[in-house]
Amino acid sequence: MTHPELFKKIKRLSPPEPSPTILGFFFVSLLFILFFFYLDCRSVTRGFGSRGHSSLGTWFGLNESSKEIQRPEFLAEGGDGCDLFDGNWVWDESYPLYQSQDCLFADQGFRCSENGRPDNFYTKWRWQPKNCNLPRFDAKHMLETLRNRRLVFVGDSIGRNQWESLLCMLSTAVPEKSSIYEVNGSPITKHTGFLVFKFKDFNCTIEYYRSPFLVPQGHAPPGAPKKVKTTLRVDKLDWSSPRWKGADVLVFNAGHWWNHEKTIRGGCYFQEGKEVKMDMRVESAFRRSIETLVEWIGNEVDLNKTQVLFRSYAPVHFSGGDWKTGGTCHLATLPELSSLPISSQTWVYLKIVADVLSKLADKSAVKQMDLLNVTYMSSLRKDGHSSLYYLGPENGPASIHRQDCSHWCLPGVPDSWNELLYSLFLKWEYNHARNLTKVSLALV
Repeated sequence: MTHPELFKKIKRLSPPEPSPTILGFFFVSLLFILFFFYLDCRSVTRGFGSRGHSSLGTWFGLNESSKEIQRPEFLAEGGDGCDLFDGNWVWDESYPLYQSQDCLFADQGFRCSENGRPDNFYTKWRWQPKNCNLPRFDAKHMLETLRNRRLVFVGDSIGRNQWESLLCMLSTAVPEKSSIYEVNGSPITKHTGFLVFKFKDFNCTIEYYRSPFLVPQGHAPPGAPKKVKTTLRVDKLDWSSPRWKGADVLVFNAGHWWNHEKTIRGGCYFQEGKEVKMDMRVESAFRRSIETLVEWIGNEVDLNKTQVLFRSYAPVHFSGGDWKTGGTCHLATLPELSSLPISSQTWVYLKIVADVLSKLADKSAVKQMDLLNVTYMSSLRKDGHSSLYYLGPENGPASIHRQDCSHWCLPGVPDSWNELLYSLFLKWEYNHARNLTKVSLALV
């Protein structure tokens, strides 16, 4: 029997005549409910509080005098809450959260220190919102909360960068690293379609599904012009989408493949139904794909069970060219410590996502979706890319004309994205528990 059906059935029952026995039982039951409710609140707040971070009471508002549950500081109503994405990078000697040589779950291309990068300054910066503090990342607490659950990343190789960062961060709470494994025995490799890593002690999985466009790319339909080699079905979700269903946390990203070079210049056009839209621009196709994603979430995802996040575009930092024409970033060893305008090329991706979410704001799929906005904070971190240090220690630094100024060193900037993810994860868990508590108290 579902909860709504149970509640209706309870309401239809006629109350019994009051008696001392029944009243006594009622008050004892009420005391037990309040006692376990108090314990639940304490368990939700466990893992908070650290030097330079919010205290337990501030985060979940446990007022010692009233024992009331208050809204966490950055969730304040009325528009006065903390914007987690408006802040600065501050030096913190307690960082990084892990060392690459201690993590078995990162691609060689992200292990900049091991690949010969001489400085480690890029690992020492922590993101600090202007008007509040982030909770210190607690790997054990996150794993306990994810027990028997699935956290799924879907997107391009920058999404993979973030996924591997989270694997490294979470693995710090697991002494026996062999208890973390890929369920199909697949090794970490950039060419695998999907990877599912299980944390055996917690019976949870942290999964990655490669889908750089989020929508499927396939052969051109019959009758298409000869210059159409492939198409992107902007009205359908990627072929792997059935595997995403049932996840408890879904993190999407897209943008780096949505450009002229990776689409139209290579003969890849955009298709809706059976029609190839020869005049559709890349920006319009990207917008349509985000609309399709929102529609899929609304139809296929149980938003009472699943937290959905969209991680915004992370800027590239090529100077003097791009990845094919000798663009560089290897001389950057410090972040920009003052505000910089976001480039128009970067801004367009964030604006499209924001416009779609604003346009569809009345849909439940949008109301319950979190935007993990890393665009501005990442735009300040030109120092954090793999640059010359992605080939592996045996091959030495790459050619100065073949740098990687898109992907990020680990440990590094993606760890800060995951600290924000952790904050939004705690926010969702808090609100979910709070809503369940309201329902429970309504029954008393």
